[in-house]
Amino acid sequence: MSNDLDYIARAQQQTAHVPDLPADLPLLPIASVGVIGAGTMGGGIAMNFLNAGLPVTLVETSQEALDRGLATIRRNYENSAKKGRLTMDEVEARMALISPGLDLQALAPVDLVIEAVFENIDIKKELFGKLDKIVRQGAILASNTSYLDLDAIAESTSRPQDVAGLHFFSPANVMKLLEVVRGKATRPDITATLLDLAPRIGKVPVLSRAALGFIANRVMAVRGTHAQKVVLEGPTPVEIDTALRDYGFAMGQFQVMDLVGLDVLGRSSSKRTMSSDLVALGRLGQKQGGGFYDYDEQRRPTPSPIAEQVISRFAEDEGVVRTGPMTSEQIIARLLYPIVNEAARVLEEGTAVRASDIDVACVLGYNWPAATGGPLHWADSIGIQKVVDGLVAMGEEPAELLRRAAASGERLTPA
Repeated sequence: MSNDLDYIARAQQQTAHVPDLPADLPLLPIASVGVIGAGTMGGGIAMNFLNAGLPVTLVETSQEALDRGLATIRRNYENSAKKGRLTMDEVEARMALISPGLDLQALAPVDLVIEAVFENIDIKKELFGKLDKIVRQGAILASNTSYLDLDAIAESTSRPQDVAGLHFFSPANVMKLLEVVRGKATRPDITATLLDLAPRIGKVPVLSRAALGFIANRVMAVRGTHAQKVVLEGPTPVEIDTALRDYGFAMGQFQVMDLVGLDVLGRSSSKRTMSSDLVALGRLGQKQGGGFYDYDEQRRPTPSPIAEQVISRFAEDEGVVRTGPMTSEQIIARLLYPIVNEAARVLEEGTAVRASDIDVACVLGYNWPAATGGPLHWADSIGIQKVVDGLVAMGEEPAELLRRAAASGERLTPA
């Protein structure tokens, strides 16, 4: 275990070193920042810069939303003060660094603008078109998008070379991972500047190419997809989540889904799913006392007979033959081997710079157990051939990179 922890610690130190960026590349000065959107994400992003002593111009579309965002930031800082992490003088000093506003024109002089508006490509393209005409030439225009096409956003400006992605993970003032996304036109000095900026605001940067879902979201989304396939075959949500917790995850997949909210997860799809069937019964997750689990007043989960009925009926409608229980090892293979496979594809395509960067992204962005070193290091540890054979057995096509590594006996990550 200590070797795996040493590996992930070394991997975090390497993420900002990018082979195609010259070490002597001049960096851009970042002395002022603009954040668009004072909601949960925007407010959290702003706090990172305030913590580093950087002034932030915070822009919202309404006074009500702005006041709510400022109140949340203050409350977060005052809670830290109550725990002895800050003095009240430090709270006031950080709040004083915020220049709130309702007009994008206030962003004209800043060195870096980060948008944290609704995750809709048309809204973001319209916003960047406006910023193009307002923000000074040479400033960095960054999007906090978690999935959308950064290149399409950049092309809505006359300066795509100045556009990059800064994907913070929620809660943005707590999570350590920062995916720095370079589009096909992003200037090298902007990429280098953002990689250098990350540790100043308490983050570990991982560089990604502009691709759907970037690294962590794309790789880890596979776990949810396969958990919902496996549960149809017989293992219960409790058995699946217990296997994941025993592996080292803090929460199981169905616990996470209930925590986020089944209505939230299904918001972008009109397709019928188990989650949509539960939502139709008023089971939205923890917040409504029931989702894949039942919850008491303290939000403690217990197995749900109603959810089991929904799962059984959905399996029958989908024509899935229920084969009964699986061992924890079988569940882990079914859920995590596909993650290894997707991670290998991300590396194969050049979306990530190196295998260890993907491991860092999964550990810091999704709390993959650091004691295993991350998905690709774990695959090396248990044997790539075992993963390839497991993928074939479950009807998945192994990535060519995995097949080559299995055939040659080479590792994907440093020992």
